[in-house]
Amino acid sequence: MQLQRPSFIQEQRLKMNPQQIQSIKMMGLPIMDLREKIEEEVERNPALEVVADHTVLSLDEAYVPRKEENDYFETSSDSGFVSKGGDEESAERHKFLEGALSRPETLQEHLLWQLRLEIAEEPVRRIGERLIQNLDENGFHKEPLDALLKENNPAYIVRALAIIRSLDPVGTCTADYRESLRVQAELLPAPPPGIIEALDYLEQLERGKIAEVARKLARSEAEVLAIFEQIKELSPFPGRRFASDNTRYVVPDVQVIKKEGEFVIILNDEEIPVLGLNPFFMKISGEKGEDKSARDFVRENIKEARWFIQSINERNHTLLRVSRAIVEFQRAFFVNGPRDIAPLTLRDIAQELGLNESTISRAARGKYMQTEWGIFEIRHFFTNSISGTGSDRSRYSKEGVKEIIRELISTEGKHSSDQEIAELLARQGIPLARRTVAKYRNELDLGSSYTR
Repeated sequence: MQLQRPSFIQEQRLKMNPQQIQSIKMMGLPIMDLREKIEEEVERNPALEVVADHTVLSLDEAYVPRKEENDYFETSSDSGFVSKGGDEESAERHKFLEGALSRPETLQEHLLWQLRLEIAEEPVRRIGERLIQNLDENGFHKEPLDALLKENNPAYIVRALAIIRSLDPVGTCTADYRESLRVQAELLPAPPPGIIEALDYLEQLERGKIAEVARKLARSEAEVLAIFEQIKELSPFPGRRFASDNTRYVVPDVQVIKKEGEFVIILNDEEIPVLGLNPFFMKISGEKGEDKSARDFVRENIKEARWFIQSINERNHTLLRVSRAIVEFQRAFFVNGPRDIAPLTLRDIAQELGLNESTISRAARGKYMQTEWGIFEIRHFFTNSISGTGSDRSRYSKEGVKEIIRELISTEGKHSSDQEIAELLARQGIPLARRTVAKYRNELDLGSSYTR
């Protein structure tokens, strides 16, 4: 007969309180996300208030006194006059706002506007509108046509495709870049003979195998070179010039400046509102009244507000510590530029500051640093050695070598092959295989020697 007996087991568990969870979440917020989080918390918690916000311009600050001699012109609908001083600044501000508030035209809007100007049957126009709305940022189909238009007249579909592909930009409404290039080549006013057939040998042309392609096309090498030059003028992704979502504006969280021979790290607190506790709530929390539920509500909100303010302070303090450590490890970068960036890992900074690697990663993620050499994501400064994963294996980092490759291509000649670049790097004491050079060149978005 088995008996069940109570027993005690001792084990360790890590349990985080709400304050620690909130602090971890705040640590990973970039400056603009932090601002949105502050706005949400101020709306939610009545015990929290904004003491100062440097990003908001008051009416008194925005007001510019007008000069009496300008009053006459202000009575007309168009004064046609801009004076020096305040009115000129006001005009410049107005011009800036007009540009800032304008929304760039999308690919779909651009194509739909042209489609409406085309003389086409109503069914063709409706199919064309569906096709345009189905395009991605490159100008290619999102959903396959057989699923999108399976119940429509095939003749109407062919007509709509032909119209859209001929609109500006030419070559949209296609399946991929190969079909787009083929459509663009067919619509050229004077296409070189053999260009359509040459599109089947793009990889060989990319590698510079002109003679091989010439034999397959039964044409001279000069003709194939002329065809290849014409192909370079085409756009493999015609819709991308309308892809405004690719443009991303970043606000640096920290700034590094050199002052009297030393580097100074400045936290961008201009974008972060200054928070404080509501005086009315503080007064109520100290009073002794009969309404215990109201007093408990006030005290709970004050406690959460203090936690929130402390979490922001901890985030900023940790970000400054991490930035100072990065500047010390990457001093050569801040003095000489991107090509001298040294190998650095999260572990290096974590050991220096006595923090966990996950904390360093969270503090660096999505945040930017403004330097003399430009604005860089903080994670950009963490880069492995070219000879291994440890930062002590080589004094050359991957990002540093990529910058050297960029300089070599721009200074030593645009037509240097990957092997020639590898030889140039070897002369500088940087042994790198040709395949690695090709990989880094692709990551820099630089074409091969035949396309540069």
